Amino acid sequence: MAEARTPPEPRCPIRPGDPCSLCVPGASGPQDCGLVSLVMSDPDLRERLHDLRTAAV
Repeated sequence: MAEARTPPEPRCPIRPGDPCSLCVPGASGPQDCGLVSLVMSDPDLRERLHDLRTAAV
């Protein structure tokens, strides 16, 4: 008998370790989140996010 699997829970790239809480209205996950798009398209914000991630490790 096969076990029922739960679908994978998307993770928030802005808040590492946290699940995507769909905090942006209309988003279905990180792939279409306006906040993620904004941070990843801005070089300064992207660098700051990288700094925060490496400091957390």
